[in-house]
Amino acid sequence: MQITFVQSGVPRPAPVLDEYVRVTSGMGSADGPMTDAADGGARKSGEARDTEVSERRFRFLVAGYAVSSYGTFLNMVALNLFVYETTGRALAMGLFMAVRLASGFVAGLVVGGLLARFSAKSIMLWANVGQGAVMLVLILAPDGLLTAALMAVSVVIGACGTLFMVALRSSIPEMVGEDRRAWANSLSITGRSLAMVAGFASAGVVVSLVGYTAAFVVDMATFVACAVTVALLPIAGGKGAGGKSAGGRAAEGSGAGKDASAAKGGRLRRPVAFLALAAAPGMGLMVALRGVDAFGSSSHNAALPIYSTSLDASNPAVFVSAFWCVWALGNIGAQQVIQRYAQRTGRSVGALGFGYGTVVMSAAFIAAFAGFPLAVTAVIALIAGAADGLTEVAYTSHLQTLPATLRGHAFGLSATFENLGFGVGMILVAAALDRFSPLAVVGWSHGAAIVVAVVFLLRVAGVRRAERAGRAGLRKEEAVEGRPDRGDRDGAEVPGG
Repeated sequence: MQITFVQSGVPRPAPVLDEYVRVTSGMGSADGPMTDAADGGARKSGEARDTEVSERRFRFLVAGYAVSSYGTFLNMVALNLFVYETTGRALAMGLFMAVRLASGFVAGLVVGGLLARFSAKSIMLWANVGQGAVMLVLILAPDGLLTAALMAVSVVIGACGTLFMVALRSSIPEMVGEDRRAWANSLSITGRSLAMVAGFASAGVVVSLVGYTAAFVVDMATFVACAVTVALLPIAGGKGAGGKSAGGRAAEGSGAGKDASAAKGGRLRRPVAFLALAAAPGMGLMVALRGVDAFGSSSHNAALPIYSTSLDASNPAVFVSAFWCVWALGNIGAQQVIQRYAQRTGRSVGALGFGYGTVVMSAAFIAAFAGFPLAVTAVIALIAGAADGLTEVAYTSHLQTLPATLRGHAFGLSATFENLGFGVGMILVAAALDRFSPLAVVGWSHGAAIVVAVVFLLRVAGVRRAERAGRAGLRKEEAVEGRPDRGDRDGAEVPGG
């Protein structure tokens, strides 16, 4: 699988598609006054200390995020079981999930505006406080108000989960610096993957041993722990992200100053984000592919219990649990590789990594339902997890190259597309599974993701061919004018198509 990397902060060739915003730290000194070596060494030492401090703080933030993610995955199981036991109807469980997804959909539409008005820290803090508070309401609710309390939980959990995720991801470049965003993304995904395994694995044990109320108390405590972590840490980002990044460098980019002035007072509107996605080469198609991928994800999530029941009707949970545990191992393994590479080279996974990773992941999920022996299926689940980890880091890192004032809107729109794709997919897949086999349903759903991914890869290839042709023409023009190619042109000024 071919992976394209981009490097921030140094004047090296960088495809326009792989980085829409050139990070300017370290590049402006040629235009300003020269400083002596001692000053340069002191500045580098100070920047290294700042980077170390920001990374240590981010690790604490990820620890808090992992704790709250454990609560999220625990309540995904415990709340669904509680809804079914309380109402006795599978339809109520589906309605609960639908309300949760719809709340996330709406939150994705408004979070960009919230980030233009409020700090990322305040949004992350109150998102956790809201989730903890609504769990307390559920714990204290009398029997006559349980249904209303459950609906309130589904609304708040769905909306606040999206608000926290978008605020975190869009603010990572300000927290740790542009050149460390791939490392930070990988670390946060690792924390969430570990939390997912722990949450899914322990949910049944917690509910069966200590009951639903105790499970909800544990859930509430995880959100409180994350809120305390956020409250204690200085977190950059939000308010149009016009502040400075971890190394004290201004968050600059193509048109960032103009966008910042437009965003003052929260005047940046959602259509601006749509226009940004349309203007950036391939970005709109990338977000659309993410939505189609979420549609495919709904198919294997819905089909796994049915397929597991066909393998072992007496204990269907065994295969589902084992599959997700192996998937998580692959995901975590991929994150470790990405983290080490990013830490050693300062590079992040590019657009081609996202496209190829989506193809491999979708093909692996289809193969998982093909009836292979369990050992082969375990290897397939491992590959699916690794590819899923690669695509998430590539996708998140890529959106983070947008100007800071547009980044929150782009992540919000992305969350909206993902919730829409997953929600619509759950409805269509549930209907299709009544008539077709899990392999057929998963094949159609993930097949659509593969088709869109191939279109995306062709788009990337076309942009890069145009970029190479533009650079070749520029060199030829310089040679004709008697200026030999100095080797210092990186094509940044050549349109990407």
